[in-house]
Amino acid sequence: MRRILVAVLAVCFAGVGVLWGVTRPDPLPASAMAGVTGDARHGEQVLWAGGCASCHAAKGAEGAERLRLGGGQRFVTAFGTFVVPNISPDPSAGIGKWRAIDLANAMLRGLNPAMEHLYPAFPYPSYTHATLQDVADLKAFLDTLPPVSTPSAPHELTFPFSIRRFVGIWKALYLRDTWTVRGALSPAAQRGRYLVEALAHCGECHTQRNALGAVRRDLWLAGAPNPVGTGRVPNITPGKLDWSEDDIATYLTTGMTPSYDSAGRDMSEVVENISKLSDADRADIAAYLKAVPAVK
Repeated sequence: MRRILVAVLAVCFAGVGVLWGVTRPDPLPASAMAGVTGDARHGEQVLWAGGCASCHAAKGAEGAERLRLGGGQRFVTAFGTFVVPNISPDPSAGIGKWRAIDLANAMLRGLNPAMEHLYPAFPYPSYTHATLQDVADLKAFLDTLPPVSTPSAPHELTFPFSIRRFVGIWKALYLRDTWTVRGALSPAAQRGRYLVEALAHCGECHTQRNALGAVRRDLWLAGAPNPVGTGRVPNITPGKLDWSEDDIATYLTTGMTPSYDSAGRDMSEVVENISKLSDADRADIAAYLKAVPAVK
């Protein structure tokens, strides 16, 4: 019995060691942002492409209020309720004290400055494709916005999802820095891929997830249940959406479909964001969406 007990304890300790190693934070090198200078003017375009205001501003905010990024919106999911944090430049309640490398670690590695795992409700599985230059530009623009002194509220998650360290297991299983759509793409579609797969993170809503909340890349952009409400997010692959590239670009500019319907609910927010990008960016998004493998 003593030998069995020793063997069991040894296995347990080994398992804990492996778990601790698998879940350890993996930040960017400290020198990753060396020599990278942010451009706030371009950073504004990154913010709109990334849809930051849709979650981090108050629900229903309009005009200048959309740039008051004090957080507070609540998203109820099967894992519990996620509360959007304050990312305004307030030095205490927001991220005013963060450096560009801190924002890069959050967006590309899903880590806060304390090296704690962030939950993938923050779409870093998509943002991990973003360039360090775009992250630096975004940070430069965020620093110009009005500070909001409302502290971030904690998430309200059920066990075991409330243990952040376990997110490291999820990352080991699902966090990848490879593009979903690969192969020969035109320069326009390549730029569109960057906008769709990285910054705009369209797949986070338009793709079905597995039981652990990871996007199923075999069903990329083929539609999914609304993650925070009723109804279904539509299939936007060529297998279902028969719009032309001009139709897609027009929709992303005006919110009007070829049949003269209009974007509604959460998609109206997306259109409001993407409409602030250039005509060329919207055309590139359309080129990419027409190059995505069809799923019927």
